[in-house]
Amino acid sequence: MKHLTDIGDCSPKQLISILQLAANIAQDPDHLVDTLSGRLLVNLFYEASTRTRVSFEVAAKRLGMHVVNVSALGSSVEKGESLEDTFHTIQAMMPDCVVVRHPDQGTALKLAEIADPGIHVINAGDGIAAHPTQALLDALTLKQGFETLSEVRLVMAGDIRHSRVARSSIRLLTLLGIGEIRLCGPDGFVPPIAELADGNAPVTCHDKLEDAVKGANAIMMLRIQKERIIDVNVPGADEYHHKWGLRQEHLELAAPGCRVLHPGPMNRGVEIASEVADGPRSLIKTQVRNGLYVRMALLQKLLT
Repeated sequence: MKHLTDIGDCSPKQLISILQLAANIAQDPDHLVDTLSGRLLVNLFYEASTRTRVSFEVAAKRLGMHVVNVSALGSSVEKGESLEDTFHTIQAMMPDCVVVRHPDQGTALKLAEIADPGIHVINAGDGIAAHPTQALLDALTLKQGFETLSEVRLVMAGDIRHSRVARSSIRLLTLLGIGEIRLCGPDGFVPPIAELADGNAPVTCHDKLEDAVKGANAIMMLRIQKERIIDVNVPGADEYHHKWGLRQEHLELAAPGCRVLHPGPMNRGVEIASEVADGPRSLIKTQVRNGLYVRMALLQKLLT
């Protein structure tokens, strides 16, 4: 495995291997400390980020790597430098990994194609296309909570059309044998299933959140991706929360012990109520922690 620009870059065996190593690290967080001492990771972020950028930095440092953070703000991008020239400048300094986040779809793949031998490109989110490490940490979180993924009945609700998280997670979870994925959201926020998965995927669409959550044992809420929306009417916050916000009353329709996930950042009082986000069924903090373990596992796999 040279790069991770999308879930399709890995075979099922490689994906399972990453998840297994991440699970081992979760059991023993000191398992791989300093095993990549002296190696260099560059975070090249053209979009704002908290969870992803910080967890890549912490993951790399726990492995003993040096980390350099580069953002568009304050870099030569503000002077008109192209993405490709910025990348060539960075790789001339011989990093081992470049983690890239960019608003344009296909950016990570473009950089992987021009990367020098020995430099690994990791996609930390490009447009609405893909966010593979988020999909991996969500899969790990679900695997920790269930005997097998085949028993998971997952609701994915909100702005699915503009969510790279949804696209990568649907692809990965389908590949790993999830039992069911139920999509729901306002008009214009849920694309045709064929755009997200092949005809054999266990994916269905629902018009109402109340219908989707009945009997579900896992629910993933997604925020409105306002920065990517062009031609869709966005409901006001109160209206959205009334129709599509996950509240305690919805959990009462779900299966007992139903887990709640959210990739963040959360908009409390819009797609999720605080009592749910902070409640006993929430795995949101666990997702963040698993993001560290998954990214440690991925870096270890790429560099050894």
